[in-house]
Amino acid sequence: MIDRRTTYLTAPPFTAEEALTRPSPIPPSPGVYGWWFGAIPHPEIDTEACETRNGLTLLYAGISPSRPPTNGKPASRQNIRRRIRTHYRGNAEGSTLRKTLGCLLSNELGIELRRVGSGNRRTFHAGEKLLTQWMTANAFVSWIEHPEPWVLEDELIADLDLPLNLQGNRRHPFHPVLSEIRREAVVNANNLGVV
Repeated sequence: MIDRRTTYLTAPPFTAEEALTRPSPIPPSPGVYGWWFGAIPHPEIDTEACETRNGLTLLYAGISPSRPPTNGKPASRQNIRRRIRTHYRGNAEGSTLRKTLGCLLSNELGIELRRVGSGNRRTFHAGEKLLTQWMTANAFVSWIEHPEPWVLEDELIADLDLPLNLQGNRRHPFHPVLSEIRREAVVNANNLGVV
């Protein structure tokens, strides 16, 4: 059996520029990706038990596609290449990582979650550009291909200290802090006008 934790940590993290270059080094395959940070996005995040490499700290793991639905709906056609691009260049509505980072960095970057369009979507509006700049400077990504990434994600969340993961990670001491910060940002957005 593969030591998945070692395999996951073997590849050096890519910068935004490296990950988004064309042709892409990221395969259009199912898999798991990890986000490493040069700057910690919130002072209450305890990184003592987190994996580190070359001055970077692993804070988040994600998968693509998600676990197939059991209700007969078709499975997601996403892959790690698309998801990593969405995290780097999308918005908070399509990326839980961007939503988390934006909420944690709202004071530092001077951004806030807002309702946009019809009012049912929430992004950082003009602040998405500032969030992208912060991620380009501070967020690095590694990945591994895996045919059933949801299985590997469960193992990684159980084995690793991943303070920015919410789903399946209630045991983490930062979970209630992050949940409350995100909840407050949504409540504030709902009380503000649509932009």
